[in-house]
Amino acid sequence: MRRSLAAAALAVLPALAVPALATPAEATPPNIPSASTAASRLAALTVRAESNHSSYDRSLFPHWITISGTCNTRETVLKRDGVNVVTDSACYPTSGSWYSPYDGATWYQASDVDIDHMVPLAEAWSSGAHAWTTSQRQQYANDLGGPELWAVTDDVNQAKGDKDPAEWQPPRAAFRCTYARAWIQVKWYWNLSVDSAEKSALTAMLNTC
Repeated sequence: MRRSLAAAALAVLPALAVPALATPAEATPPNIPSASTAASRLAALTVRAESNHSSYDRSLFPHWITISGTCNTRETVLKRDGVNVVTDSACYPTSGSWYSPYDGATWYQASDVDIDHMVPLAEAWSSGAHAWTTSQRQQYANDLGGPELWAVTDDVNQAKGDKDPAEWQPPRAAFRCTYARAWIQVKWYWNLSVDSAEKSALTAMLNTC
């Protein structure tokens, strides 16, 4: 039913759909490196098998935290990545539109949008975050300074789950270059490792740039 309503909205409001689709760059999180920089940073990452996955618990990465006023991290990303977003006194978006670069869909209700951790929390845990302090994990889970947090279609985010690029890639092939560049930046900035299959997949994705 939800998708039918979204399709109807696009049909009835074509003028609203065009700007949302035409300006996805405005919704791009910060500090995504060029393909060449991403390739050099990928080469610098430690390659090793993931570990400690059985001890992962999502609660070890406190989120969403208050960012400003009544706005938490999720609401801040929805405001950052949406078009014409209006919020109530509690910072909940009451109107606006959100373009999901993973699948190319545009949504008109915040409830249809998830905030994805580009490198999932469980993936980060198994790649080195298990050795961090809780404070470091909180900073990671709420990182607005890099390309870690993305507003995307909820079903697509749920399909991704905790998978790395060797196991899952965005259904919209045109976005895979950007996805790889962002993934590499997060791993590089936070000094997380990659496994061999993940590195091979990222290399192939960069080759589409």
